[in-house]
Amino acid sequence: MSSLLKFAFVLIFLVGCSINAAGKQDSDSSSTQDSDLPKVNWKEGERTTDDAPATGEFKVKFETTAGDFTMRVHREWAPRGAERFYQLIKSNYYDGSPFYRVIPSFMVQFGMCGDAKGTQYWNESFKDDPVKQSNTVGKVTYAMAGPNTRSTQLFINYADNAGLDRQGFAPFGEITEGMENVRKINAKYSERPSQGKMARDGNKYVFKEFPEISYITRAFFVDDEGKEIEGGEQAKSEAKEGEHAEHSDEDHKQEASGSGKKDK
Repeated sequence: MSSLLKFAFVLIFLVGCSINAAGKQDSDSSSTQDSDLPKVNWKEGERTTDDAPATGEFKVKFETTAGDFTMRVHREWAPRGAERFYQLIKSNYYDGSPFYRVIPSFMVQFGMCGDAKGTQYWNESFKDDPVKQSNTVGKVTYAMAGPNTRSTQLFINYADNAGLDRQGFAPFGEITEGMENVRKINAKYSERPSQGKMARDGNKYVFKEFPEISYITRAFFVDDEGKEIEGGEQAKSEAKEGEHAEHSDEDHKQEASGSGKKDK
């Protein structure tokens, strides 16, 4: 892809992340029956990222219509982004969520809830993280419409998109298993789904207009063996243990330094 074309994609990417849930509901979307739609399980939860753990890792498995894949989250890469993602997975936010922007030479984007109420509740932005990792193949990053506008929308890099690093896109995780399935996500509709209509009508709009769209059936915490972790409590405790270990190392360094001074 030429640098000019990729730059154009980035501009579209930035503008396309804004959500405007205002406006009247499309009358046509009501023709899709709820029983025909993917199951949506989102719930309310903690949304603050101010006290995000700075260390620790956890894994999340995505079951999708294109095949399964697993993501490993590294809190030290982007603590606030990792914490919001943890909150979203714990709240079942991505269950039933479609992949609505698929550009095979660039990235695949998702993160609008199948229920418009879920999108509206969780569409609360949080502060940026500094960029510590590059947007290489398989890295997972938040979409945004400018500084401090991240909320729920994510993208998986299909290519080495280092140009995004300079624009503040901070990866917080990476695909460790099933990248071949990520590449199988249906690109038929490219960027055609309207985010504004998705924000108003959710999956009723999406599946009426784009019946073959790929989507997430479930996203949940797993351990290193791939076994589901109920409620993500182990993932949370591992983050705390990592933070504790970091403090312990620092304490040992201070003690050693203090001992040295006493010896003198």
